[in-house]
Amino acid sequence: MAFVPEHIFREYDIRGIADTELTDEVVMSVGQAFGTWLSARGVRRATLGGDVRLSTKRIKAAAAAGMMKAGINVTDIGVVSTPTFYWSMYHLDADGGLMVTGSHNPKEFNGLKVAYDKATLWGDDIQEIMRIIKEDRMITADIPGSLRFAAIDEEYLDMLISKIKLGPRRPKIVCDSGNGTAGRYAPEFLRRIGCDVIELYSEPDGTFPNHHPDPTKRENLPRLIETVIAEGADLGVGFDGDSDRIGVVDDRGEIIWGDRLMALFWQEILPNHPGAVAICEVKSSMALPEEVLRLGGRPIWWNSGHSLVKAKMREEKALFSGEVSGHMFFADEYYGYDDAFYAAGRLCRILSQSGRKLSELMSVIPIYPSTAETRYDCPDDKKFEVVEKVKQRALSEGLETITVDGVRIVYKDGWGLVRASNTQPVLVARCEGRTEDALAEICADMKRRLAEAGSPPFEWEY
Repeated sequence: MAFVPEHIFREYDIRGIADTELTDEVVMSVGQAFGTWLSARGVRRATLGGDVRLSTKRIKAAAAAGMMKAGINVTDIGVVSTPTFYWSMYHLDADGGLMVTGSHNPKEFNGLKVAYDKATLWGDDIQEIMRIIKEDRMITADIPGSLRFAAIDEEYLDMLISKIKLGPRRPKIVCDSGNGTAGRYAPEFLRRIGCDVIELYSEPDGTFPNHHPDPTKRENLPRLIETVIAEGADLGVGFDGDSDRIGVVDDRGEIIWGDRLMALFWQEILPNHPGAVAICEVKSSMALPEEVLRLGGRPIWWNSGHSLVKAKMREEKALFSGEVSGHMFFADEYYGYDDAFYAAGRLCRILSQSGRKLSELMSVIPIYPSTAETRYDCPDDKKFEVVEKVKQRALSEGLETITVDGVRIVYKDGWGLVRASNTQPVLVARCEGRTEDALAEICADMKRRLAEAGSPPFEWEY
């Protein structure tokens, strides 16, 4: 049995450095353990997909071998986006699945997203896969599982197109695929629903030669912004490496972060579903719950993390949610998983039917002064202790707090948040104020609280 490093088992995926941590032996063990986990639930069929990273083909083969050893019949759907993988479980009627993807992470990383009953696993289910390996509980089936191949891209695109009908206006859109999986889908999808499309970096290339495949970071967006302005486009959209996150730029080249984008989507959804629950992750701007309340919705706070949000949506039977990081989950007219292509289509529909510029639509949603999502190093064995100390101190002082994920301290004119990353040895902090002066005061107070709790020093990012 191969040595399997425990730290690769994260909160909602299995992730590590491809060449040194996700070796064939490690991945085969993970595949066999996941197959064992599926078999215990009566699952015999699973789909398997992978992104464009250079290590993905090797890792997919090892994962398939492990699952088949446990008796799982595997359907390999090839090089696909993560949304295509999610849909494959509906289309092929499979109760399990595994997607090999490094998502938005640097090119030397890769990972495995594992799914059961049309939903990605998280938390203790991920840890149970690790325990199955460590305790040598992996099964070897008397008859190994089979491997077959299925190409579903065309069917997936046809499904997507059937979901979106634009109004009379034909939006002009710049589409930055970031050399990831999006280039296989997004330009064609957007053209077929009626958009005029200008393409950037559509050629899939696992070395990501033009920019890092994460459109939720400002440093990856200059070319998209420049092209939107130069071409007089109505908007620009960017996709991360596996196409489950969307980044958006309006007609003036201004970035629309995920929380404000959610507020815009709620303007379309809530009039048709008054009183609906709106799950807001703790990193969101206060502009989001304010807009939800204005529209007659019911905001509730919840954890960050795509799997955690989707699980909460199922529990609450929620129609829509999302994350600041660009994951958007539509369940009012879609499947409830994060599909950045579908999110782009919904945005184009809003724009097409409104007859207004995107910048005008966004103008009613406030932009409060805030820091960026500030991520800084803190050892795994210390990060939770720091957050707990900040939380307990705030509670002891009688401050209004939101504690579903870390601690969000509510101040008179804003808020400050600190939470431990679920996937890295990192603390995540963010502050927002109604004015620049309020923001400065909140940042100073949060920094003091973190230092007193033993946090490593850091500087706020803006």
